[in-house]
Amino acid sequence: MSEKVSTEEIQSLARDLQLVRNQIQTVSSQISEYGITIEALENQDPDRPVFRSLGNILLEVDDRNSLSSELEEAKNSLEEHLNRLIEREDNLREHYEDKASLFESG
Repeated sequence: MSEKVSTEEIQSLARDLQLVRNQIQTVSSQISEYGITIEALENQDPDRPVFRSLGNILLEVDDRNSLSSELEEAKNSLEEHLNRLIEREDNLREHYEDKASLFESG
């Protein structure tokens, strides 16, 4: 391959890779928080009230099953997003490594 690779291309790929890694970390934390919330909701005494934050106010939840379903759906959605981010990270890393080796040999 006689493709010329610039330092700007490599730096751009490195920035993109770092951004995706930061997003992966953020989404992973959110998934963990949802898991903790779902577990706490399941372990909550059914006679005690449960509240949901909506902006700056707390609202009492009447239907725990509905809330649990919403939380599970949100968690599943985040897990799908995380999988796409991981796939993107793998592609970017591979592309970065290819460009870096071309740059070093060029």
